[in-house]
Amino acid sequence: MKIILLFNLITLVFCMPLRAGDDLSRVNQRIISLGPSITEQLYLLGVQDRIVGCTVFCKRPEEAKNKEKVGTIIEINLEKVVSLSPDLVLATPLTNLRYIRKLEKLGIKVIRFPLAKDFNQLSIQFLQLGEIVGRKQKAEKIITVAGNEMKKIKKTVEQIPKKTTVFIQVGANPLFTVNKDSFVHDFIKLAGGINVAGRVKAGFYSREKVLNDNPEVIIIATMGIIGEEEKGIWQKYKTINAVKNNRIYIIDSYAICSPTPLSFVDALKEIVQILHPELKGVQNDGN
Repeated sequence: MKIILLFNLITLVFCMPLRAGDDLSRVNQRIISLGPSITEQLYLLGVQDRIVGCTVFCKRPEEAKNKEKVGTIIEINLEKVVSLSPDLVLATPLTNLRYIRKLEKLGIKVIRFPLAKDFNQLSIQFLQLGEIVGRKQKAEKIITVAGNEMKKIKKTVEQIPKKTTVFIQVGANPLFTVNKDSFVHDFIKLAGGINVAGRVKAGFYSREKVLNDNPEVIIIATMGIIGEEEKGIWQKYKTINAVKNNRIYIIDSYAICSPTPLSFVDALKEIVQILHPELKGVQNDGN
C-alpha cells in the first residue's frame, strides 16, 4: 500500500507563495526535500548545493543518493531533520502531519504540496519552485523548452487516425492503476491513447476487468514490482489484445511517477513510441 500511495502522490506542487519583500538570496539556503520529484527539480534548477537532506527514495539524479537521508516520504527521523538545521522543509501530502506540526512548532518553515494532475499544473508548480529558490528565470527557460517540445509532440500525435486503448499498471498485490485524476492519465491522453481505467473512482482494479476492457497495450511501471514477473502473469491472459499482439511494455517508474517538466517530455515521447511505433518525428533524444 505504501508503494501505491507513494506513486499516486510523488509528483508535488508548491502552494505557499513568497511574502512580498522576501530576499531570495538569503532565504531557503538549507533545504530538506521529502519527495523524489522535488529533489530532482531542485537539481534541475541548479540549487542542489542547498539540499541538506532528502528521503531514501530520492535517487535521481545519481548524486542525490549521496545526500543525507532523513526517512521516507511518509515517516521521517525528526531528530535527524532538526540536526540538519533546515530553513525550509518541502513536504508531500503523504508526510505524516504529526511531524509537520512538530517542525512548525520548532520554527522550521514547512511547505506542503498538493498533487499535480497534468503537465500544465506541473509547469506552474515548477515556476513557483523556481521563484521560491531564487531561480525564476531559469525555471522560465526550462518551461519554454519543455513547452516547445510538447507542441511538436502534439502536432505529431494529431496524425494518428485512431487512438490506442491502454491499461497502465502502477502497483501489484493488489493490482493498481490510475484514473483521470492522475497526471499519468495525462501521459496516455497526450500520447494519443485512451486509458481504459480513466473513469474509475479509485485505482484499485482487477485482472478480470482488464480482460473485459481488452486493451491494445499494457504498460507496467516498475515501482515496487518486478516488471518481468508481472509481464509473465499478463501473458497467461491469451485473449487480451495486448497479449495476443505482444504489446506489453515495462517503463521506468521514476520516468512517469516523479517527472520534472523536461523528463515529462522525455517520458511522453517514450509512451508515444510505445502506442504508435509507426509515427515518425517523436524520438526520445534524452533532452
